[in-house]
Amino acid sequence: MNLFDVYPLNDVTIVKAKGSYVWDDNGNQYLDLYGGHAVISIGHTHPHWVKRIEEQLEKIAFYSNSIKIPLQQELAKKLGEVSGKEDYQLFLCNSGAEANENALKLASFHNGRKKIVAFNKAFHGRTSLAVSVTDNKNYVAPVNETDNVTFLPYNDEAALQEHFDRHGNEISSVIIEGMQGVGGINVASESFLKLIRALCDKYGAVYIADSVQCGYGRSGKFFSHDFAGVNADIYSMAKGMGNGFPVGGIIIAPHIQAKHFQLGTTFGGNHLACAAALAVLEVMKEEKLMGNAVMVGKYLREELSRIPELKNIRGRGLMIGFDVPQEIGALKKNLLANQKIFTGEAKPNVIRLLPSLALKKKDAEQFIEAVKEEIELQKAERLMLNA
Repeated sequence: MNLFDVYPLNDVTIVKAKGSYVWDDNGNQYLDLYGGHAVISIGHTHPHWVKRIEEQLEKIAFYSNSIKIPLQQELAKKLGEVSGKEDYQLFLCNSGAEANENALKLASFHNGRKKIVAFNKAFHGRTSLAVSVTDNKNYVAPVNETDNVTFLPYNDEAALQEHFDRHGNEISSVIIEGMQGVGGINVASESFLKLIRALCDKYGAVYIADSVQCGYGRSGKFFSHDFAGVNADIYSMAKGMGNGFPVGGIIIAPHIQAKHFQLGTTFGGNHLACAAALAVLEVMKEEKLMGNAVMVGKYLREELSRIPELKNIRGRGLMIGFDVPQEIGALKKNLLANQKIFTGEAKPNVIRLLPSLALKKKDAEQFIEAVKEEIELQKAERLMLNA
């Protein structure tokens, strides 16, 4: 049997990881500024994370949600403390798509409506309802298509206001990434998020803050939406929540009431997932990783801005994007092949940086020097070709 071919793969096999570094099966060391797609929040194989999981594995790895699991309540308490959303309610699942799926479903249960507002270049997941609010036709099968979703321009306040003026009483929810990840590291303006909050309040819609990639401290605040100074009704989480262990969740404002059997999950909130998620929060707090994300992220953006060939440096904390002009279009590929540095991309010409929140400044410095070196090498190659 062969694997179903769904991803273009780099010809690299990673067999070991520690902190912000990974090693392949030939012993080559790589600097990881991709973090497995923003998943590695506290560093690969952090010793406290490993210990938490190992100790839990010796006790019990799994039982269903038909019994009390005190670790879930412990996680809810710690999450409320670190995020500042202590009066919210936690529902645990397994992935970001599942988190958004449940957020959209819960919103519809809450107000009895069907219509959803999403935004251009949005990515919210690949499952049925989550992919229907994802703005990429490559991911949306005919069975996922629905007239219940309207896509509006990101950060366009006039378009949002006009849509609510016409359809506000039909809208169930508005779902938005505080910073678009797959869409190319586009940052939602504070005034745009405030307008979403005001319109949802006025018309009884639910504000869903997709924080799967841009949450969990990556922006320098726990949720990147928090820069606007208003609260969402539901926040979705995954990726950095477990530092590589599959876990996701939504936190729900107190005015949205739970009813038995509306939501459910087999594996969500299992003992090992809770142990991993608790370890992440404990390390984030103990090592002050949100502060580190602010400091190292600021350094990276400033230094990237000093490289004239790179355009439109953007992002917050350690979620950074920049445009790569065609003449240095091989930059991402060359950083991996020549410099042994993993980065991410967003089509057609954006490099994304999504490293561990524990990234050290010396590693950021190494990356900046590598970028400069590769740009100079590409310049030299072009001169030789034109000679």
